[in-house]
Amino acid sequence: MSMKKKTLFGALSSVLFVLAVTLLPVETLIAQDAAAESPPAVAEEAVIDSGDTAWMITATALVLFMTLPGLSLFYGGLVRGRNVLSILVQCFAIASLMTILWVIYGYSVAFDTTGMVKGTTNLNSFFGGLKSAFLSGVNSESVSGSIPEGVWITFQMTFAIITPALIVGAFAERMKFLSVMIFCTIWFTFSYLPICHTAWAGDGGLFWDWGVLDFAGGTVVHINAGIAGLVTCIMLGKRKGYGSKAISPHNVPLVVVGASMLWVGWFGFNAGSAAAANGSAGMALLVTQIATATAAFTWMVVEWMKTGKPTAVGIATGAVAGLVAITPASGTAGPMGALLIGLASGVVCYFCATSLKKAMGYDDSLDVFGVHGIGGIVGAILTGVCAAESMGGAGMELDSMGDQVFAQIKSVIVTIVWSGVVSFIAFKIAGLLTGGCRVDDDEEDQGLDLNSHGEAGYNS
Repeated sequence: MSMKKKTLFGALSSVLFVLAVTLLPVETLIAQDAAAESPPAVAEEAVIDSGDTAWMITATALVLFMTLPGLSLFYGGLVRGRNVLSILVQCFAIASLMTILWVIYGYSVAFDTTGMVKGTTNLNSFFGGLKSAFLSGVNSESVSGSIPEGVWITFQMTFAIITPALIVGAFAERMKFLSVMIFCTIWFTFSYLPICHTAWAGDGGLFWDWGVLDFAGGTVVHINAGIAGLVTCIMLGKRKGYGSKAISPHNVPLVVVGASMLWVGWFGFNAGSAAAANGSAGMALLVTQIATATAAFTWMVVEWMKTGKPTAVGIATGAVAGLVAITPASGTAGPMGALLIGLASGVVCYFCATSLKKAMGYDDSLDVFGVHGIGGIVGAILTGVCAAESMGGAGMELDSMGDQVFAQIKSVIVTIVWSGVVSFIAFKIAGLLTGGCRVDDDEEDQGLDLNSHGEAGYNS
């Protein structure tokens, strides 16, 4: 076994050991008295609904379609031609790695509810136990709600796949492949899983108990990944020539095709989060389309006014910003709320991806922070507004709009701090294990395709 392989195996083994030691489930014993003459209660048998199951299988395929091939092509077209394969390989490798980690411990840590108590904040509010490690107890008869548990596990797995894949756009064209793998392993374990657990595991989860609304992953996916992208691109440093010469996308048609695939796949992302073929899924479908189209058009108009030309990359990026922003609100916002979120995200994300990035001087290669981080923040906060029935929404979790917005802001702040700290530590560890995360100057000049993978994206 090569030294690099030993390093990666050792890093993964260390992560698993820490989880096994610190996150063991705590068994809870409940005493119950019953009258001698009373017959035992009969548990209601869960019934699988074929319609819900069919829709969730479709939604799962759509979300995976977002990463492979959607995100791969979107990012691949945005980089220079000598780095296109590196993006594709990173997305494929992350999809494979996250699948394995999800099976070993990810699903259990994210959704095991052992030790969780409503209104009580403890370790189990952030990390599930290992009761379902290696998907123990899961079989063809297992049921989650009205669908097979295997479908639910796979659906959530696709979220765990795309989230770290989003991050690679921030450090595209300059990070070692092994460093990417180690970073993603650590970040997935200690940032994605805890934030997912707090938001979606149920009573006893921090965000859940706060009454935070995050239907499909504004905090869990987009703010989480966006902050990781910002931290890593700053720590890694700018690409050679950044700011002194133009660094342009090598294949704009690929960008548009990839963005189009993301748009289509996102219906599974948002509407699938209803976990059923019902009215909530139908409204999520509608508001996703409205917000996305509004953001794309808004970005195009703002860019047109600022530069004199509406660009293909601009309108495609605007669409992604709208998709991101509507994600947390897709289960609660109505059509008018979707219009508001689309308009706000189109304007705010445009200026953050252009003016803010230029002013701060960081090299976020493919605008992960400007689109996903900022779009997620805009969407998460406006969810507290657009969920109100007075705004045409489905209703808030808390008593007033002020309370709901405050809860949303708290979740945003916690996610920013948590992801930022974990990303910093993960980057440092990855750098120590690989002799620095950044490729050397010659490798960067020649491109990662040849130097990291021994192939060229295009051959004459």
